[in-house]
Amino acid sequence: MGSSTFITRVSLENYKSIARCDVSLGSLTFLVGANGSGKSNFLDALRFVADALRAALDHAIRDRGGIKEVRLRSSGHPTHFGIRLEFSLPTTGQRGFYAFRIGALREGGYEVQREECLISSREVFSPDSHYRVVRGAVESISVKVAPVASSDRLYLVNASGLPEFRPLYESLSTMGFYNLNPDQIRDLQSPDVGEILSRDGGNIASVLGQLTAHNPQIKERIEEYLGKVVSGIQKVYAKPIGSKETLEFRQQMAGSKHPWRFLAANMSDGTLRAVGVLIALFQSSNGQGPRVSLVGIEEPEIALHPAAAGVLLDALIEASQTTQVLVTSHSPELLDDPRISGESILAVLADEGITKVAPLDEVGRSVLHDRLYTPGELLRLNQLSPDLEALERVSSSQMNLFSRNILEEA
Repeated sequence: MGSSTFITRVSLENYKSIARCDVSLGSLTFLVGANGSGKSNFLDALRFVADALRAALDHAIRDRGGIKEVRLRSSGHPTHFGIRLEFSLPTTGQRGFYAFRIGALREGGYEVQREECLISSREVFSPDSHYRVVRGAVESISVKVAPVASSDRLYLVNASGLPEFRPLYESLSTMGFYNLNPDQIRDLQSPDVGEILSRDGGNIASVLGQLTAHNPQIKERIEEYLGKVVSGIQKVYAKPIGSKETLEFRQQMAGSKHPWRFLAANMSDGTLRAVGVLIALFQSSNGQGPRVSLVGIEEPEIALHPAAAGVLLDALIEASQTTQVLVTSHSPELLDDPRISGESILAVLADEGITKVAPLDEVGRSVLHDRLYTPGELLRLNQLSPDLEALERVSSSQMNLFSRNILEEA
């Protein structure tokens, strides 16, 4: 895995349409499947962690319609859901895992039934940092003075005041997930600090302003990509308009000596989505505020001309060298490139309403390894199939989010 890989493995239990899932991630991962297969639910599980830490657990649950909408709906009527993330910290390279299970109570209530965290030590002979909290009681922790726990919130928020756990809290809470809305990008926006691009792109002018001020080389790189996607665009700026701000594009028009100026309100959905995707991918280079540890983008190819897919893939590959990138897609054009390996694809399908996520089967990986087909060609042939043995192992095993000590396994 590349050095940009923050989340190395994801295990989910009863999260929305996903009954069980246990997959590894790399620096650039494509979640490929038909519309309605549940690709977005996988990304949303990671976004749930970021929301619960950055805002509050109650906010993350209410924002998704309550605990009944978060936990799996099935004949088994599970009363809980769980998430386990294994990681390698971007700042220090320390490995570990973070896991929690949340159970439903009567009348829409909930409780954190169990939460565990383990982070390897920076020093060879120093102890690892860890804690285990069960229903609001700290059962074990590696520090002498433990913060108070509560069953209605994630303990990592309280533990973030300790230097041992602060880097993990910051890395998880600064994951960014995007379903960009051209109308939000088009509207006049209220300025903010511009540290992290909002999910719909509603603060894009502020984020671009930070890039312009602190890393103009990256801003120029964004403009280079944008000019290849939308013919004639040379520059894009954050432009103040009274107490608001917006984007201003400079575009060369036929027969004109100087580029014309267009505000975001006059640009197409495809152009606005393209600039949103590019800024989401490269925003960590603004040199200010927290670094975005992981970027997840839903169907970045929407509203783009198929011919622009190669440029978009170039940007995804370049960005993934410094920031972990997850992408949902069912676009053969985006995947029509031999640089995309079988190991970077997770196949997603829906089986009687249950989402299943797994690596490609052995045949698919072999064909891609030998470059007999591109992933896009296999998708057109409906041959991007999940590894059935991997699915069977996950579905037949008794998943325990807290049982694996990855440091001992290493």
